[in-house]
Amino acid sequence: MTYVRSTFRHPALPKNELGYTVDYYEGSLSTLCAGCGHDSINAAIVEACWELNIEPHKVAKLSGIGCSSKSPAYFLSNSHGFNSVHGRMPSVATGANLANRDLIYFGVSGDGDTASIGMGQFAHVVRRNLNMVYLVMNNGCYGLTKGQDSATADAGSKSKAGSVNLFEAIDLASLAIELGATFVAQSFSGDKEQLTPLLKAAMKHNGFAFLNVISPCVTFNNNAGSTKSYDYVREHVEITGTVDFAPMMKEITTSYEAGSVQDLLMHDGTKIHLHKLAKDWDPFDRFSAINAMQKAKSKGEILTGLLYMDETSQDLHELIGTAKSALNSLGKEVLCPGSKALEALNGSLR
Repeated sequence: MTYVRSTFRHPALPKNELGYTVDYYEGSLSTLCAGCGHDSINAAIVEACWELNIEPHKVAKLSGIGCSSKSPAYFLSNSHGFNSVHGRMPSVATGANLANRDLIYFGVSGDGDTASIGMGQFAHVVRRNLNMVYLVMNNGCYGLTKGQDSATADAGSKSKAGSVNLFEAIDLASLAIELGATFVAQSFSGDKEQLTPLLKAAMKHNGFAFLNVISPCVTFNNNAGSTKSYDYVREHVEITGTVDFAPMMKEITTSYEAGSVQDLLMHDGTKIHLHKLAKDWDPFDRFSAINAMQKAKSKGEILTGLLYMDETSQDLHELIGTAKSALNSLGKEVLCPGSKALEALNGSLR
C-alpha cells in the first residue's frame, strides 16, 4: 500500500479567485481508518478554505495528540503546522497568536485531548477569547488506544466491547458557552452541507470560535448502543437552522420566506444567513442557547448548527492592547525604546 497521494487532477478543475484549484488545499494521504468521520471533516475544511480564497501560507494549524490531532496533516499542506503534546495545543496557539496576529489559527483537537487532559487549557483559551478556530472531532472514545470511553461518552452508551458507560458526559458545546466562548456551533461529520458554511463563519469570526463535530469512530464506537454511532446521530439530530455564508460584498440569493431569516453580520462585513427552525431560541442570547441545548439533551437529541454568537466580540489582542503588527516585523526602535522608557515603565509599577 502506498501513502503517497496521486498528483493527477482533472485539467478542467475550477479555480478560485487566487487561481488555485481545490487540490492546492489538500494534504497528505490520510492514514485514518477507511470511513472515519475525521476525513469528512478534513474535506469540509479544504472546501471552506478554497471557497473563501484563503492563502494556505496564512493559516497556522495546531493540534495535540489523538486520531483527530493527526488530521492537520491531511489538509492545507502549504500552511504552517505544529503538532504539540497531549492537551497542550491551546497554550501553543496562544503563544503563536500573540506573536503573530496576521495568521488564521486553526486548532484541531479530540474529545480526549480537550475534555480530559486538556480541560484546564481549554477553559482558559475560551475565557481569553483568543482569535482562533477550535475544532473538536468528537467520537466519544480513545481511538488510538483501542476504544476506551472518553469524557464525552454519554451515560448508558455501550462500547464495542459491550461495557456500559456509567458516567455523565461532558457537553463541550454547552461548556464553551458557559465559559464565555463568543461563537459556538455543533455539527455532524456526515453533514458536509451544514459543516462547510459553519467553518467559513468560524474563520471569519473575531474571537474564539468553537466547533464540536460528532465524528463516529468506525472501528471502536460505531456499534448498536453507542450514542456516537452514525445510526444514532442520524436518528437524533435536531437542527437549529439552515446556514448560508455570504462572503463580503457578495450577496447570495435565498429562497426563505420573509421574516424567517436572521442576518448575522461578521466584523469584516461578511454575513451568515440563518434560516431559523428551532423554536424559542435566540443565537444572540447566551441563556437562550444554553436552554435550547439542555432541552434537546433531555429528549436525547443532538442540537446542531450555529448555537450562539456574540457580534460585538473583542479578541485577546483588543482586550490587552498588543502591537498591531507581528512581533517579527517590529524594528529595534520599538523593541528597545531605551533606558528612559524602561525607567518610566518601572516607575509606573511602584
